[in-house]
Amino acid sequence: MNKIIHRLLLATGLALLLTAPVAHCRDAQTTNAAPFAGVSAARVAALKNLHFGMFICWSFSTFSGHEWTPGVTNIDLFAATNCDTDQWARTAKEAGMGYILFLTKHHDGFCLWDTQTTDRKVTKAPLGRDVLAALRKSCDKYGLKLALYFSEGEFSDNQLYHAGGYTPELKKAQLKELLTQYGPVEYIWFDHAQTDGGWSHADTFAFCKSLQPDCFIGFNHGDQTDADIRLGEMGRPGPLSDVSAAGPNMKEAGKNWRLAEFTYQILPPHQGGADWFYSLPKFDGLCQPAEKIYADYLGAVKYGNIFSLDVGPDYQGRLRDIDVQTLRQVGRYIRGELKLPPAAARP
Repeated sequence: MNKIIHRLLLATGLALLLTAPVAHCRDAQTTNAAPFAGVSAARVAALKNLHFGMFICWSFSTFSGHEWTPGVTNIDLFAATNCDTDQWARTAKEAGMGYILFLTKHHDGFCLWDTQTTDRKVTKAPLGRDVLAALRKSCDKYGLKLALYFSEGEFSDNQLYHAGGYTPELKKAQLKELLTQYGPVEYIWFDHAQTDGGWSHADTFAFCKSLQPDCFIGFNHGDQTDADIRLGEMGRPGPLSDVSAAGPNMKEAGKNWRLAEFTYQILPPHQGGADWFYSLPKFDGLCQPAEKIYADYLGAVKYGNIFSLDVGPDYQGRLRDIDVQTLRQVGRYIRGELKLPPAAARP
């Protein structure tokens, strides 16, 4: 297809997406919007009671062996031809988890849902499936809630992703798809590692709340004024007042935070490969101890946190055997089917 025609079609589709009415959703007020009053105490309690969830990271970095994968022009790098979202959800349920946090788009701009905003998406890759739609069905099947990770920006040194680069209009269109086509979302884990995508956190917050008022909104770092959940990359259990528990990226407190989340990887520190994604077959024997994970689960319960444990699917979209076995053991601790060894750490 002629490049000019292709770009015009993408622009037209994007304009239609931004202006199309959405059933059962209020119209967004996105420019200088006043902050929403906030979620109810009952809604806060419901999210706290989930306690523990699975953070699924699966993208180009799974196949590159590097944490960040900029400059990818051929989306066939995402070479998976299979994906078992039922295995993810079943394992989460066996582990005593209440939700799955799913990476919809990393900094590389590759979308794990059937977006109409770009061809850099999983349905154009060899897998050819809307992974988010499949995961929504699996979560419903196993009685799990769904939360979403979303990178606010994309690599600024590569303009091959979208004509004109990543824009506020594109960010808005993608969020509209995610919040109107995939059912209720418990919270959005916005990753500010690159930029805010040219669209402020205040406007991002207001727009998301206009579509799903009960969805909690958090930002990995950057402006926390309108965030209502404190995110914790490489964090630990701790009271909401202890910002240090949110890990090294959280530099300021948010006045509207209602509860705290923390996350780290099931894969322990290692040399080479990725950290948050599947990290090469040679590391398949490495895993955090079930006792450590259970201790942090107890800490999450103690402080009213939610704990998102990162578990990366492999090249075929399945969790590693060692991860499944470890998580099943954590679930047995949670249900009281196993007794914690006396020497194991407790919060």
